[in-house]
Amino acid sequence: MEDFGNLLYSKLAWIIAFMMAVLIAERIFPMAKVHVANRIARLAKNFTLAGINTVLSPLIVIPLSAYAAQYALDWRPVWWSGWSGLAADILILDFWIYWWHRANHVVPFLWRFHEIHHLDETLDASSAVRFHFGEVLLSALVRGALIFLLDVPLASVVVFETLLFFSTVFHHSNMRLPREIEAPLSRLIVTPSIHWVHHHAIRRDTDSNYATLLSVWDRLFASRSATARTEEMPVGVEREFDRPLPQLISRPFRRIVR
Repeated sequence: MEDFGNLLYSKLAWIIAFMMAVLIAERIFPMAKVHVANRIARLAKNFTLAGINTVLSPLIVIPLSAYAAQYALDWRPVWWSGWSGLAADILILDFWIYWWHRANHVVPFLWRFHEIHHLDETLDASSAVRFHFGEVLLSALVRGALIFLLDVPLASVVVFETLLFFSTVFHHSNMRLPREIEAPLSRLIVTPSIHWVHHHAIRRDTDSNYATLLSVWDRLFASRSATARTEEMPVGVEREFDRPLPQLISRPFRRIVR
């Protein structure tokens, strides 16, 4: 468990550097206009939600994943190892997160927590880390079960989570990419032009484009939206609006009580 934590935190400097680089790049080469009146307050809100999850990671998320890997069902054959095994693990974990993301939109209980991410009315790199801690904990529980059942090595989990973070920051970003670069790239991985449609404040588009790393899943399972991203595309939740931080934290629980 300690080695797992050290391995994760060794990536922290790269993660922070990448986040800062994208935040700067999207302000130099923006795709869409930022309509938020107080940009600093919005960033503070998003990074506070991220900070809560950062605190929970060493207390719950990391130990849970490490425990699941340590006591996983010991059935993995020898041939399922090495680089090919790592590639297979990344493919499986990405397949899982596609369906987990889709479930967060379909299951009302899960949507109560995931909605906090979608209530952001502007997208940039900070949106990639804006998640309610309830969603993070639920995701960790389901991921832990998957790790346990499939005997997924810790190294595969760390590599996948690192790729996932970089991908999530990238496709939430407000960077303007040349079409000749983004078009072919989008056939392989999720790009801003794909994921921004997922945040379109029209529910039929919100309930589409669920892929996180590889873009193939939406094409395979008929969840790819035909809507094209535009500069003036409204972002958020249809017929809803963003809330102050205390309301965002309490909102899922108040809705459950009601």
